[in-house]
Amino acid sequence: MRSRIAICLATSLLAAGDVPPTLRITGAIAGGTVGLDLEALRSLPQARLETSTVVTDGTHLFTGFLMRDLLEKVEARGETVTATALNEYIVDIPISDFHNYDVVVAYEMDGKPLERADKGPLWIVYPRDDHSELQDIRFDYRWVWQLSGLEVR
Repeated sequence: MRSRIAICLATSLLAAGDVPPTLRITGAIAGGTVGLDLEALRSLPQARLETSTVVTDGTHLFTGFLMRDLLEKVEARGETVTATALNEYIVDIPISDFHNYDVVVAYEMDGKPLERADKGPLWIVYPRDDHSELQDIRFDYRWVWQLSGLEVR
């Protein structure tokens, strides 16, 4: 089953032709490099998370997939993920975060697709309201919006 999902994800990228992938994953993963379009990412098991953020008012419902599910699908082997945004923001995130917390890579907020002009198309979202330790500024830096790449090390 795992290789069937990997083949489906790879096929989705190949079908995209010249369109750049929404998310590129490199480093210590099966196959070395994977590029996924939004359709492939939406095919992962869906996760929802309601939480507040430090950059928006109130709480919001985020829809996407769990980062740990994505890392499992690409057979990630490492201790750190370097996340890169479209604006070239880069941050290292311990892979343990994704096992300790239900970290979502969101493609929707409050039922609407995340647009590039407003933190999209992908945003790493932590369940900050569920865990007091996640309200520490060290975790705020790991909320990468306009996520475009992951490197597993």
